[in-house]
Amino acid sequence: MRSLFFVPVIILAGCTQATTRYPSLLPRPVEQTGFTEPVRPIPVATPDAALDARIAEIITTLDAANTRFTAAARDAEAKIAVARGVPEGSERWLDAQAALSVLDGFRAPLANAIADLEELAIERGKAGQPPYPAVDSAITAAEAMQAAQEDRAKGLEAALAG
Repeated sequence: MRSLFFVPVIILAGCTQATTRYPSLLPRPVEQTGFTEPVRPIPVATPDAALDARIAEIITTLDAANTRFTAAARDAEAKIAVARGVPEGSERWLDAQAALSVLDGFRAPLANAIADLEELAIERGKAGQPPYPAVDSAITAAEAMQAAQEDRAKGLEAALAG
């Protein structure tokens, strides 16, 4: 019977711990590390003469395309002014429609130049280079030019329709 008394005592003794081993309430090493992003310097684009020459070439193309568009828009405005009030399908109305289609043809080089500028920016990004301010400003100017051309073409189409 005596052995039955020691069995539960031995089992219970295995469940106890020494009173000096309490968990520490101090922060653990992982809790002391910060989760803020490290400060990284902003990369600055270095001047690139070849890229500047390519941008200047594209800007020259943009300016020439915009000049041709402006001349075609003036021609279309004159033909639309003559075609106002005439029935659709008449000779003057067809001349105004033809002028509008020519005007649309002059908008294509601008879209191609924007695509070329965006390709330059994409290639820099693929190479891990920082954005080039001259490319970014040329893209912004070209997109503004494209929006102005689109507004003018829509205005001319509305003038012919109404």
